Parts: sequence; C-alpha cells; structure tokens
Amino acid sequence: MILVTGGLGYIGSHTCVALQRAGHALTIVDNLANSKIGVLERIRALGGGSVEFHRADLRDGPALAAAFERHPVEAVIHFAGYKAVGESVAKPLEYYDNNIGGTFVLLDTMARFSVHRIVFSSSATVYGDPQRLPLTEDHPLGAVNPYGRTKQFIESILTDVAAGTPGFRHATLRYFNPMGAHPSGRLGEDPRGIPNNLFPYITQVAIGRLQKLRVFGNDYDTVDGTGVRDFIHVMDLAEGHVAALRYLLEKDRSITANLGTGRGNSVLEVVGAFERVTGIRIPHEFAPRRPGDVASCYADVSRAFAELGWKTKLGIEDMCRDGWAWQSANPQGYPD
Repeated sequence: MILVTGGLGYIGSHTCVALQRAGHALTIVDNLANSKIGVLERIRALGGGSVEFHRADLRDGPALAAAFERHPVEAVIHFAGYKAVGESVAKPLEYYDNNIGGTFVLLDTMARFSVHRIVFSSSATVYGDPQRLPLTEDHPLGAVNPYGRTKQFIESILTDVAAGTPGFRHATLRYFNPMGAHPSGRLGEDPRGIPNNLFPYITQVAIGRLQKLRVFGNDYDTVDGTGVRDFIHVMDLAEGHVAALRYLLEKDRSITANLGTGRGNSVLEVVGAFERVTGIRIPHEFAPRRPGDVASCYADVSRAFAELGWKTKLGIEDMCRDGWAWQSANPQGYPD
C-alpha cells in the first residue's frame, strides 16, 4: 500500500491514476482544504485500482495514524501543502504551520509505523533567482518567499532524518511548471479564486470566466520580452513519481532530482500554442513585472534520466490540448 498525502489535488490526483496503472494500491489522505471529494471517484474510475480515502489534516496525529493502521504502508508520497506564492507572503505563519508542521507529524507517524520511504513534492522555487541555466540539482538554494522556504526547509529536514535514521530513504522531486490535464478530460487543475498559474488563467479566459489574460512583464531579456519557464505536462510529472517510487524500492538510495523538460517557453509562446490548438483567441494585456519573478528558469534533467530512467514525452501543444479538454468539459471546475 502506498499512502498519498494531498492525493485529491492537481498533481496528486494525476499521480494517483499513474500509480494505480503501475499496479499500486493506494490510501489517500487529504483534508479537502484545496481539493474536492468528487475527484476521488474520478481517480478510481481512471486508475482502475484499489483506493481508500481518509479525510484528515496531517497535523492531526491520531487521524493520520488511523490511516496508517488500516494496512501496512510500503511508502509515502507527500503532496499535501499550501502552494500559492503570493498568499505565502501575506500569511507566512499559516504556510510554516501547515507545510512544515504537517510534515513533522507525518514523519513522526512514519517512524512509529516503521515506514522508511518517502517521495516528496518539492519545487524549483528552492533555487531562487538562477545564477546559471539550466538549473542543476547542485545549484545553490535560495528560496525568496515563504512558500519556497517551506519546501527548502522540508528538504533539509528529510536530509537530516536520513542521516540520523538507518534505512530511511527519500526522493525529493523539484518540479518546474506543471501544465495540462489527464487526456480524458476528467481530471485537471481547478484553482480556487483567480488562478496563480498561467495555464488555468488562459483556459478560464477561453471559457469566458475571465475577461483577459494579464501578462506580468514584457521587457525581460527573452525571445519576446515575456518570462520563460519550463512547462511540463502533468502526466509526465505523474510518471516521474512512479519512477521515483520504483527507485526508492529497488535501489534503496535517496535522490534529489529536477522534473522538467529541460527547455523553456515564454508566456506568449504558450498563448500562441493554445490559440493554434484550440482556434480560440486569448485577449491579453501587459502589466508590470511582479516582485520576485525572474526572466528565465528551466531545468537540467539529466539526473532524472540517468538515475530514474525518466524523461518527458509530451510537449506544449499536448499540454494545451489536454488542458482545454479538461476546462471545456468542466467549465466551472469540479462540482461542489
């Protein structure tokens, strides 16, 4: 049994489907703070495997222990956490309490139940302002906002636990920019309120929920003046977790790896790809740069390929096609 925290969220739900397809039985723990219960039946239908669900906050030790008590847990995949950069600046204590506090209780519960394998959902935000590109895993860390610092601190905690606990192994996966949806259109990104990420903003403009896309900055030293990011299809990202779990179980070693495509696309290139795939024009306006944004950010993914045997298979147009299939079939997101 694989226990997945935050398994009903955007990346978690797609990974749960990939895990089932790979033959794993799952227990999902989610407090529904940023997800909806209706996702569960869609995961079960698409994955076709065994899935149990426990509604619990990771900071609630007894509730979390109840999920571990049901079946022997082979490994944990840890997605649960608040994830909005801007909100983290406004509410830093909430982010430290939820993200780090929840991880403390999770690791303590894992120790109590002798579970020594964890795949952790980290982020490229731990690198801060890139000193060089592409970003390799040995690039200096320097998160510049509370959200990124929670990820960086948790990485350090996992390293320290591994150093002090014989047999403890972790796979720390630094995501770049997830995009797209399950090709069925049944799973996708459903942010609460105004989207923080580019692609759901585009699709909500396309569906008519938002009037126009705001592009923050058009004077960067990039191909067209807009920011460049490493966009990765969420299904490729999900398969990266399956590969990392296999690595932990078979190789019995810890690893930290970037998950991205190894190349960057600008905001306007993504908009252009979406318009080509869908035939829908996306009106947009330029706004000033946001504090903390960088011109370009993309990954060196050679370690993930060499160690995990993983690389991306899907491109920007696949992300646009699948993401639009989700949004057009679910114009208001998941039902309440």
